[in-house]
Order: sequence, then C-alpha cells, then structure tokens
Amino acid sequence: MSLKELIEYISQALVDDPARVQVNEVLGESTTVLELKVAKEDLGKVIGKNGRTARAMRTILSAASTKLHKRAVLEILE
Repeated sequence: MSLKELIEYISQALVDDPARVQVNEVLGESTTVLELKVAKEDLGKVIGKNGRTARAMRTILSAASTKLHKRAVLEILE
C-alpha cells in the first residue's frame, strides 16, 4: 500500500461522503507532499477536536514513510 492509498483509506473511513475524498501526491526532491481534499462538511471530521485526528493521521504517515525511507507531509486543503 502506498502512502497516498493509506491516507485515502483512513480519510474515507472518517468522512460521511467517501466519494469526495481526493489525495494528490506532489513529489519533491526529498519530500512527498500529500494534499488531502474532502467535502466542506467533512472537514471537521478529518481535522478533529483541537486537530487531534489530523495529528494522528500525520503520525501514522510519518511512521509509514520512515519505514519506506522517505519523508512525507500531509496538507489538508479546504
């Protein structure tokens, strides 16, 4: 499973409208940026109270990317 698929999978499980989850992978020289877009009404579910859900997703992404010897960053777009 790629990092993009991992974020898609987690996000789709959290939101009410999984069909509107979009993950765009931007490859850089040393870092991969994963841009996550969800429906406006699902934004709060992905971010969570005080950003806890977003922080947890970033932690999982960090662990997975470290295992693959890469560096990845998650950006949640509005």
